[in-house]
Amino acid sequence: MEKVFVLGGTGLLGLETIHELLAKGYEVSTIARNAEVMEDVLPDSVKERVVGDMNEMTDEQVLAMLKDKDAFVYAAGLDERTLPEAPAMKFYYEKNVLPTQRFARLARIAGLKKFVIFGSYHTETAEMWTDLNLQEQPYVKTRLLQEEVAFMEGEGSMEVMSLRLPYIFGTMPHRTPLWKSFFPRVQGVDVVKVPAGGTAMVTTKQVAEAAVGALEHGEHRATYAISGINMKYEEFYRMIAESLGQTATIVETVPIGQLKPSAEKMDETVAAKGKEHAIHMRKQIEMQNRDAFIDPNATMPILKYEEDDVRAEIRRTLDVCAKEVQ
Repeated sequence: MEKVFVLGGTGLLGLETIHELLAKGYEVSTIARNAEVMEDVLPDSVKERVVGDMNEMTDEQVLAMLKDKDAFVYAAGLDERTLPEAPAMKFYYEKNVLPTQRFARLARIAGLKKFVIFGSYHTETAEMWTDLNLQEQPYVKTRLLQEEVAFMEGEGSMEVMSLRLPYIFGTMPHRTPLWKSFFPRVQGVDVVKVPAGGTAMVTTKQVAEAAVGALEHGEHRATYAISGINMKYEEFYRMIAESLGQTATIVETVPIGQLKPSAEKMDETVAAKGKEHAIHMRKQIEMQNRDAFIDPNATMPILKYEEDDVRAEIRRTLDVCAKEVQ
């Protein structure tokens, strides 16, 4: 039986990954800051569990925790929803890049052979849409750097892979789905104006299956863009309206020119407060005017994750959000 350490094991993706690892016969260990949440959500079969903040542990303490482990799943870090003080690039470098580099280095020193990062599909779109220069956006640039430093730390002795994750749907105890933040755009609104593009979407179960697949079938330095289905934003916002019972709400696709002024105003407003978006709103509108679609067949046969009823999981997730806001 192989031993896998999961960082972020009480989070949405980490917990689902733990369930998948246990189902496949792996021995799992994890760490969490909240002992009560850990006790409530972790399966009893996770015997090795540490209460604490890994970022505050010494190298020696981390190495002791990783002793005799075979693999590391990095299901932690901050996404682009955080609005930090400017410059945002420094913030995300310190929060996502430096910890990943440190733990990848310590994992290698401890003798682990596999390291999987839960990354972002924004790194994939940056490579798809070179004309948008997305790699210079704070969040995207640091996510790309996160992958690269982890790859370099593993060179010669530890295989490091990155999962590039899109919109993810699923629920867990003690956590309100992040999609709740989308509801103010729809709740009580008669006409919702949305960009013309769309995005890839997956379930938490698919992410967990892909993570185990990366451990079992992944190759060093490989980046795997995960997808279950592709969906236009128009359909997604219509599903939000339905979850709120707003059957008369009209969701209307509009030209990018109608959305840019408000996006630029948002950038100006936060800049005046000394803050900076992870991806500037003006740039986000340009991205959302395109189809950030990913072919599931590009990675599904490699990582052996299965098809899932993504739309059903979206509805379940949005229903939870709707109950929170109503």
